[in-house]
Amino acid sequence: MTVDEKIGQLIQLNPKFFADVSVDVTGPWESLGIDEGFLKNIGSVLGSRNAEEMLIIQKKHMAEDKNKIPMLFMKDVIHGYRTIYPIPLALGASFDPDLVCECTQMEVKEASAGGVHVTFAPMVDYARDARWGRVMETCGEDPLLNSIMGAVQVKAIQGDDLRDTDHIAGCVKHLAAYGAAEAGRDYNTVEMSERQLREFYLPAYKACIDAGVTMLMPSFNSLNGVPSIANKWIMKTVLKDEWGFEGVVISDSNAVGELKTHGIAADSKAAAELAFKGGCDIEMMTANYYVGLKELIEEGKIDMAQLDAAVERILNLKESLGLFEDPFRDASPEKETAVCLTDEHRAIARRAAEDSTVLLKNDGTLPFSKDVKKIALIGPFAESKKIMGSWACNGRDDECVSIAEGIRNLLPNAEITVVSGCSAELGSTDTSGFDIAVQAAADADAVILCLGELSIYSGEGNSRVDIGLPGVQNELAKICVAANKNTAAVIFNGRPLTLGELDSICPAILDTFFPGSEGGNAIANLMFGVANPSARVPMSFPRAVGQCPVYYNHPSTGRPKRNDFDNYRFKSRYLDCGNLPLYSFGHGLSYSDFRYESMELDKKQFTADEKITVTVTVRNAGERDGKEVVQLYMHDLVASSVRPVQQLIAFEKVEIAAGETKQIVFEITEPMLRFWDADCNYISEAGEFELFVGYADHPYIQDRFELI
Repeated sequence: MTVDEKIGQLIQLNPKFFADVSVDVTGPWESLGIDEGFLKNIGSVLGSRNAEEMLIIQKKHMAEDKNKIPMLFMKDVIHGYRTIYPIPLALGASFDPDLVCECTQMEVKEASAGGVHVTFAPMVDYARDARWGRVMETCGEDPLLNSIMGAVQVKAIQGDDLRDTDHIAGCVKHLAAYGAAEAGRDYNTVEMSERQLREFYLPAYKACIDAGVTMLMPSFNSLNGVPSIANKWIMKTVLKDEWGFEGVVISDSNAVGELKTHGIAADSKAAAELAFKGGCDIEMMTANYYVGLKELIEEGKIDMAQLDAAVERILNLKESLGLFEDPFRDASPEKETAVCLTDEHRAIARRAAEDSTVLLKNDGTLPFSKDVKKIALIGPFAESKKIMGSWACNGRDDECVSIAEGIRNLLPNAEITVVSGCSAELGSTDTSGFDIAVQAAADADAVILCLGELSIYSGEGNSRVDIGLPGVQNELAKICVAANKNTAAVIFNGRPLTLGELDSICPAILDTFFPGSEGGNAIANLMFGVANPSARVPMSFPRAVGQCPVYYNHPSTGRPKRNDFDNYRFKSRYLDCGNLPLYSFGHGLSYSDFRYESMELDKKQFTADEKITVTVTVRNAGERDGKEVVQLYMHDLVASSVRPVQQLIAFEKVEIAAGETKQIVFEITEPMLRFWDADCNYISEAGEFELFVGYADHPYIQDRFELI
């Protein structure tokens, strides 16, 4: 291969450069100035729409490339390809790794048939600030939950053999600490101690690498003064030297070019040098490698062996996918049509939406009786099909089931009145629909308020300073509840919202996040008791935006506020709001009545080479079968570094029939007690630990044990 051919393998462009197509481009884009003759060298394509487009581009490329090296086709398949399941934050709420695995296997089967070779998933950026729009792509604020779900996705995406065309390659993103963007503003800077980074932000990336992920994407943000893509400490010392990652590193869109905007590279040549020496193999959607790498090699600033090593990693990935034997990987429009949006996949998506919807509040209003005669659906989401959320890949709004359709499907004989009442747009003050909404509520036997934020208000680039219900939706809710107390609300959202005003007036609240293709059917089943809510809050819902970032596993302070009645001035507190969130991590209600009867430890002391067995007894005292998320938390009472007031160390989702009692067994081992000390040593220390089951801020049963 010539130097130009090798450099071409390191550049990714979108289909616009290879075919007469219309593409959606994320991030800044302008003419890159790449010579048309160089295009035959390009190694990968970003975001082809479907199998037909991939085949056109790949066939043309294979005919023109003298080396006959197939291109890789990569795409953001985040929560479904054509059949869309709930957003990742909602899947985190399911606390169900098996469900995550099933959904992921479904999407990659569809994506592979559609010509996708690599998905830019999982996204495991640990996040604490709900103002950041990309929290919808995470599994929330707990490093253990994020790690488990990320590793499960990697294995489901890639399978045991990448040549299996029901699987594709994964790309974990975004290293590192993208979710800690200052003030929750996307792309913003991050300043963080190494101890904090290692304790909370790095574990999920490491879990995905340990699971065998083939690719990794650095984050947009600067980390302690250096943009991640050029940050040798995180990209070389940690990623490659410590973690042993040998896969392909790809930039995010335009991230290499943005080194100039950050102000650490004077020109494209300098940007190329920084990124390449930082370990970035593929540059996405900018031409800095095209402009600068050849000259850098000629000047001896980059060794040819380094270029060869990067190209070899890319070629090895193509080989592992079987592209040299079949550049098309058995993809075809016919196969894509056959496997996408099948009844089987819709059933998975519906079940995922049911198991990812959190019952935040219920005074007994839910479930509604299926015998109800007159139902009023009120709110901007009552008939909306825009319920997929951001990053819905090839999903189509018209293929989604709205709430109105879902309830009609379930209750074909009910009289259903649909009134939008108001808009869900930011800044809207239009109350002209209030009168008809109140009349509909008053005339109904049951009222469902369909509220939330539009999907375009979360996701990449969509940060908010006010994370309440947009427009006049709170006012609409207030007058409708006043007109009919038999009211429940269902919320659509890509982030935790400040729902305090709604919580104070509405008898019942279901949070469905963005549920995907089968959202309406799932919500109908939940509202009318066909399905039983089992999800739990994966990221704390603040009482007010001024609490952000608010998270359950915060460190102890020297002056803690012990409870809401503790108003002593010189405590860590607010004058106008409590410290705790409205809904804490792990909170979630059910139509069953789960009771924690005991927690037994087989020993109260153990050494580093032993373990403690914890047996939790849970009884379903209700009349409905249901699923309970049993959560085990720990607090290190005395340590050399300040420890979190609570820390999730294990969980299990179990199905318990009405009247049944089950025992859930956990094992505590010494590695579960380790932490990063002030000198960044990963250690455990002898001492006493508090243990409880329940959910964050709400222990049901407590006990203690000691590491000796």
